[in-house]
Amino acid sequence: MSTLLEIRDVSKAFPGVQALQGVNLVLDRGEVLALVGENGAGKSTLMKILSGIYTKDGGAILIDGRHVEVSGPREAQMLGISIIHQEMNLLPHLTVAQNIFIGREPRVGPFLQERALRRRTQELLDDLGIALRPDAVVGDLTVAQQQMVEIAKALSYESTKILVMDEPTSAISLAETEVLFRLIQSLRARGVGIIYISHRMEELRRIADRVTVLRDGQYVGTRRIDEVTDQEIIAMMVGRELAVHARERQEVQRSVDDVVLSVRGLSTKNLLRDVSFDLHRGEILGFAGLMGAGRTETARAIIGADPVTAGEILVHGKPVRIAGPEQAVRLGIGYLPEDRKRHGLMLEQDVAFNVLMSSLRRVRGPLGWLHKGRGRSVTQGYIDSLRIKTPSTRTLVKNLSGGNQQKIVIAKWLARDCDVLIFDEPTRGIDVGAKEEIYRLLNDLAAQGKAVMVISSELPEVLRLSHRIVVMSQGRVTGYLDNDEADQEKVMALATKNIDKDMAA
Repeated sequence: MSTLLEIRDVSKAFPGVQALQGVNLVLDRGEVLALVGENGAGKSTLMKILSGIYTKDGGAILIDGRHVEVSGPREAQMLGISIIHQEMNLLPHLTVAQNIFIGREPRVGPFLQERALRRRTQELLDDLGIALRPDAVVGDLTVAQQQMVEIAKALSYESTKILVMDEPTSAISLAETEVLFRLIQSLRARGVGIIYISHRMEELRRIADRVTVLRDGQYVGTRRIDEVTDQEIIAMMVGRELAVHARERQEVQRSVDDVVLSVRGLSTKNLLRDVSFDLHRGEILGFAGLMGAGRTETARAIIGADPVTAGEILVHGKPVRIAGPEQAVRLGIGYLPEDRKRHGLMLEQDVAFNVLMSSLRRVRGPLGWLHKGRGRSVTQGYIDSLRIKTPSTRTLVKNLSGGNQQKIVIAKWLARDCDVLIFDEPTRGIDVGAKEEIYRLLNDLAAQGKAVMVISSELPEVLRLSHRIVVMSQGRVTGYLDNDEADQEKVMALATKNIDKDMAA
C-alpha cells in the first residue's frame, strides 16, 4: 500500500490548553487506521484540523506526498477529505435530502430541482442501505437516525479519498453497524483511506489494520492491530496498566418498602404500551432492547417530557402526575439524556454553571445570594472525583471534549442528590478508562441507596452493571431477567421478539 496521508509534528493550542503537541499520523491507501486515546487526548482536535475546521499552529500535512494547507471545510472537500463527526453537524429544520446535499443541490439556473434532489438522495440511501425518507425533517429523527444522515452526507462526495469516522457507531443499532462495516470494506476496495476513531476494541479488531495512540495531546505510537493486545493499547492510552474487571454479582434484598419508583401500565400515543416495572432503593435496573424498542421513550414519559395516555407512576408509593422535567426534578428524579448537547448542557456557559444549575440551593447564602467560592469548591470536587479534564471551573463547556461534557451532565445530577437517577447511554463517546470510572460511580451510587436506571445499547454494559434487566421490543416489555440468569442470548431473544406477530397468533 502507498502512503495517502501524512501528518507531521502538528500542534494546536487554545487559551489555557495545549491541545496538540508534535502529533504524527500516517494513513495508507485502502487502509483502516484506528485512532484512539482517552477523552481530551486530542483525537477530535486533530481531525478538525484535517477537515479545515481548525487551523494548525505548526507542523505539516501531506496528501499524496504533496504539502497542503487545509484552510476550511470546502478546501478539505476539494482535497478529497470527508468527516463524520461524533457531535453531529446537521441543520435540524431542514430535510434529510437538504442536509446531505446542502450547497450542492441540483438546480436549473437559480431554481432548485426538488424532485431531482429527492431522487439523488433516495438513490444514495438505497445504495447505503439506510431506511430513511429524503423529505423527513432531521430535527424529528432519533439520534441514531441523525447519525446515519451524517454518514450518508460524508459518503455523498464522489471525490472522497480520505474518510474520517469519529465514533460512528456510538448511537446506531447492531444492524446499522453491520451496514456501516460493509460500506467500509467497499470503500477500502476502492482505495479510500479511513481514519476510524472508536473506544470499542471489538470494532477495531474487526476492521482496523493499524492503531495510532494519542495521550494528552501527544503522539504515543503506532502498532499493527494484530500485534498488540487490548491491554497494551489501553496502557498506551492511559499511561498505566488498567485493570478491567467484571462487576461482582451482588444480590439486592428487595421488599415493597424499598420501591422508590413504580410504573404501572404506562402508555403513550406513539409507541409505549402497558409498560410496568419497579425500581428499588440500592438497585441498578438495566433497560435493554434494539433501537426503537421504547427505552428512551419510557424515560421521557417518566419525567414528563412525553405525554402519557394511560398508566400510573408512583414515587415512594404515592401516585404522582409529572407534567414536565422540572416537576420530576422536584420529586427527586434526575435524567441524564442520550443527546447531552441538546438536552443536558448549556454549551455557552461555564463548567461551574452547568454542574450547579440544578442544585443552586447548595451554594446560596442566607439571603439568597450565590456563594461563588462555595460553588467553585463544589464544582472542583466533582471535577476531581470524575476526572473531568478542564483548565478551570470557568471554562466554557463547548470547549471541552464530548466525554468530558458527558461527565459534567453526570456531575449535575450528583450535585442535585436525586433519589432516582436515570442514565440514558451514560458511556456514549467515553473512553475505556473513563468508562471504568463511570461503572464504579454507578455502583457506588447504588451502594449509597440511590435507585438507578441504566439504558444502554451496549449489551455487555447492561449485563455487567444491572442487578435486574428489563427487556423491551416495539414499545412493550418482553421480559424481566435477574443478573444471575441473564446472558446475551436470552436478552437478544427477548429484544427481537415480534410482539405484533405474537398477539395476532
